[in-house]
Amino acid sequence: MKLLRTIQLDASDSFVFEKAAEPGEWAVSGAFAFARDEPADLRGKARSAFRAGFLGLASLGRSTLVQIVEASEADRGAIVDMLAAQLVAHARPAAEEEVDFAASLCVHPASAVVAVTRSYKEGTIRETFRALRPREGAGQHARAFEFLEVVGEEDASDEYLDLAGLGKGTGE
Repeated sequence: MKLLRTIQLDASDSFVFEKAAEPGEWAVSGAFAFARDEPADLRGKARSAFRAGFLGLASLGRSTLVQIVEASEADRGAIVDMLAAQLVAHARPAAEEEVDFAASLCVHPASAVVAVTRSYKEGTIRETFRALRPREGAGQHARAFEFLEVVGEEDASDEYLDLAGLGKGTGE
């Protein structure tokens, strides 16, 4: 089988990209790294990486050129493992941020119920969270449809969903 390795004919990659790959690194196209970017908004070195950079797997640097080389199944397996490890390592900060955000929603007492409403407008996902509290006298194990009071409704959606009606087949 054949795979890609980075090469460097001169030092230009170190000027063109934010981080240049080292010569001889296994490489992939690396387009996935731009999945969250709007290509038209990229500038400077990020735009150069988007337009003309292969991704070196050991450094996560960019290379303008790669060379096709013979590779074994063992090489392929090692490359897959290397890329997976890089993705996991870089996903951890995102995972930590997501868990921290979830923790920031926990300003109400334990056992409070939280609901989310999401909308998508002008290329942005917007989330609104509401804490629901049991109706006075509903008891500790209230049915879901006995939750009435809504806290944090400053930007409530105008959408209405009749949960009780859904159970009877009459919901909006």
